[in-house]
Amino acid sequence: MSKNTSIEWTHHTFNPWWGCAKVSPGCQHCYAETFSKRVGQEIWGQNEPRRFFDENFWGNPLKWNAEAQSTGERKRVFCASMADVFESRADLDPWREKLWDLILKTPMLDWLLLTKRPENIEKMAPWTNDWPENIWLGTTVENQEYADKRLPHLLKHKSKVRFLSCEPLLGDVDLDYWIKPNKRKGLQGIDWIIAGGESGPGARPMNPNWARNLRDQAQSAGTPFLFKQWGQWATTDHIKPGKHGRVTVIEGIEMTRLKSKYDVNRELDGHMWDEFPVS
Repeated sequence: MSKNTSIEWTHHTFNPWWGCAKVSPGCQHCYAETFSKRVGQEIWGQNEPRRFFDENFWGNPLKWNAEAQSTGERKRVFCASMADVFESRADLDPWREKLWDLILKTPMLDWLLLTKRPENIEKMAPWTNDWPENIWLGTTVENQEYADKRLPHLLKHKSKVRFLSCEPLLGDVDLDYWIKPNKRKGLQGIDWIIAGGESGPGARPMNPNWARNLRDQAQSAGTPFLFKQWGQWATTDHIKPGKHGRVTVIEGIEMTRLKSKYDVNRELDGHMWDEFPVS
């Protein structure tokens, strides 16, 4: 749980539990797994236990909601940064029910439910066409293969916002088939695109043209676009003054491997892309 998190696209994070299992290439260098092991929690993998929390912890979003009501300013809550709400495990069912109840009790908070398992949304969420106004559904799309696998499951749902987290971006992604609503196929459109490179040990480089392509598709469709980070790799013109690293040519583009993602600015082609859907 974190109030006023440093994640660029949310105000708070809330984890109904900790722990998950890897399901796709984007999971290879999972920051949540790395962090949990660093603090002594063996909770990663299909057969490992999950970590749960007490009532004091679950009371925090109620406080955030009260604060939002007092200021009249809605707040976004990323759920869950250390887990996947739609992981298929029976021991998580009562905790999911607790989460659904909490969401309904906090109408001034927009809950961003990001999953790599959108195929489970329909059977695990209690809503069909009557989604609460404060739920934003999202899925991770790291390359074209997983865009094509996951988007049919995400875009069938009529939540207020449907969003993509293209981070870590591991390949070029064409969203032409998905970005606008398709009534004939019963698919909603994409309301928000987040993109970013990978950070941490073993980080894989992101070709800048992959991010540009997503930005251009978003602009063409009138969809908000947020460029979260370059990650550990960047082109020379995006490195902060005084920072240096190993230079490598990747797909004909000269890129530098930095010590930290904070050695690089968040601009893409000289512009900060911090666009959000209207809540």
